[in-house]
Amino acid sequence: MKPEELLSAQWTSQLDRLTLSTARRVRGTRQGRRRSRELGASLEFADYREYSPGDDVRRFDWSVYGRTGRKVVRQYLDEQELQVTLYVDCSQSMDFADESSPSKLLHASRLAASIGYMTLAAYDRLGVYRIGEKVGEGLPLLRGRPAVYRMLNFLAGSEAQGRGDLAEAFAERSRLPKLPGMTWIFSDCWTERGEEEMEEALARLQAARQEVVLVQVVTRGEIQPKLRGDLNLIDAELGTSKEAALTGRLVEAYEREFAAYRGRLAEYCARRGIAYILAPTDVPVRETVLGTLREQGLVR
Repeated sequence: MKPEELLSAQWTSQLDRLTLSTARRVRGTRQGRRRSRELGASLEFADYREYSPGDDVRRFDWSVYGRTGRKVVRQYLDEQELQVTLYVDCSQSMDFADESSPSKLLHASRLAASIGYMTLAAYDRLGVYRIGEKVGEGLPLLRGRPAVYRMLNFLAGSEAQGRGDLAEAFAERSRLPKLPGMTWIFSDCWTERGEEEMEEALARLQAARQEVVLVQVVTRGEIQPKLRGDLNLIDAELGTSKEAALTGRLVEAYEREFAAYRGRLAEYCARRGIAYILAPTDVPVRETVLGTLREQGLVR
């Protein structure tokens, strides 16, 4: 994977006109460009309030005093930073690809790069991690457009290997975000324990005061298999195999079970206030961002 495969110049020019939308306004340690509900020190006027001894005299509005005799000070909207954390599943199953589409890992990395770019362009803080059985070493918190290259190089260095266990990975509290913020998970959600494992992982992130977005990255072949005949199916992560005669009836049963799994995952997310996105690898990143993410209010 090469950094230039993740973001094109044409796409970044479009991303410059977009921003992440979050329900959670975060008070960070530095001044940012994201408007909070608090009143503070930005340049955007919010309201007046009555002057009190000790107020900053530079905010005293002499024009209002001259017209009305009222002693008031100007208040401004506070602009605070948002901390965004990206977790990209790098387990072995993410290496799978359809014939005419990118691998799940490449597609997930492109989506993560787009979210990361919008974060850095807004001067918010960005953390990026690879995840499998454990949360791997990530980049130190990034900030500002110059950090885009570090993010891209890090994502481009990702390789699919080993097995995944998201619940186990997020059980280590030291690997969770320290401040309230927005966390994105890019994963195929193929886990040994199914939705039980996913629910544990998501609950742990919410307990860490995160607004969570789950992006399920799958191939079209995983949604609607075209395989037929006598095959030896091998689990990419566990290495176990099973011989199966893939008849039309068996494939239909698989499609029903996959749809049911997706439904249970989406229902859990809706119940817990988590955004759930299905991102097939044959759907361009641009279409997912400008379509699905906008429709769900995650991008504006």
